[in-house]
Amino acid sequence: MAQVFTLLGVFIMTNSSTSLKRRKGQTKDQSKSKKSEPQVDAQADEIRESRFSEPLPTFPKQRVWTRIVVVLGTLIVVYFTSSQDKIVNLAKVKDSVNNRKQDVNCAQDYLDEVSEYKGCIPSSCGRVVMDHVVTNEEADLLLDLAKRGLSLGGGSGGASILDLHSGALSKGDVFVDLYSSINVSEIFTLEDFALYIRVRRKIQEAVAMNFKLQSDKLYLTKPTFFSRLTAAKAVTPHDEYWHPHVDKDTYKSFHYTSLVYLTSYGSDFQGGRFIFDDPDNVSTIVEPKKGRVSAFTSGKENLHRVEKVVQGTRYAITVSFTCEKKYAIADPTLKSKKKKQ
Repeated sequence: MAQVFTLLGVFIMTNSSTSLKRRKGQTKDQSKSKKSEPQVDAQADEIRESRFSEPLPTFPKQRVWTRIVVVLGTLIVVYFTSSQDKIVNLAKVKDSVNNRKQDVNCAQDYLDEVSEYKGCIPSSCGRVVMDHVVTNEEADLLLDLAKRGLSLGGGSGGASILDLHSGALSKGDVFVDLYSSINVSEIFTLEDFALYIRVRRKIQEAVAMNFKLQSDKLYLTKPTFFSRLTAAKAVTPHDEYWHPHVDKDTYKSFHYTSLVYLTSYGSDFQGGRFIFDDPDNVSTIVEPKKGRVSAFTSGKENLHRVEKVVQGTRYAITVSFTCEKKYAIADPTLKSKKKKQ
């Protein structure tokens, strides 16, 4: 705002100076005309003629203030327009994209950490969207798997998760161990787990290819889980999925995050878009689409959030990877009900 007042000061001084010069010029002209009047009759004639020949009167003060108002209005419009969010659509639901990548500068702490792992350093930080890694048939089968598992529980708010690795399942306001409460083979099949593992491996290869990593230097890590989001009111802090966050700050093991969308924005649900909150008020948006894979480096360069779901149900899988072998987890297996100790 200091720049605005400086501009106004210069503008007022310039216009005031110009108006003063004009008034001085008019005074000089009037004094010259008085000296050159030879007779009273001639003076009367000149006065009569001047009524029709003199220029129209001017109002310098009014002109200055009018211009000030115009300049102020322009500056206000520019100020508020520049402060508004700018939208970048990285992938809309109607698009069919193949490895659409957007590079961003790595956060220094992320780069320092990942640089310790040879073969796991990204060629550039950023995010990528892929529509041809997971097929529609695979997405449909995974959606069916998610629905079967989540039907055994479900959070009391709008967010529910199912973790096939640990057996964690949202139930009311808490998480329960699915594998302790049921005979899993009655709900899931070997084919379900084989599908899950096959899709996970395809995603790992795609992440490695797009960030130019060695695939065998990338390890699956926890948490990796199914999510279901609805428009139900949040009951616990776990339900408030819409807050901006950095995955690396939340989960120390994360180096690369990926998501597989099992339902589509606009047809299966409203809201629920994935949003990167970038510098300079830029919002980079990925619209979920059945079978679409979105992956990104997990550092501060990718601050993000999920828009609130306002209608329908949004299903997805979060699949996370680490460069640190000690944080690696095994693929899930079809487990029997755990025996009570």
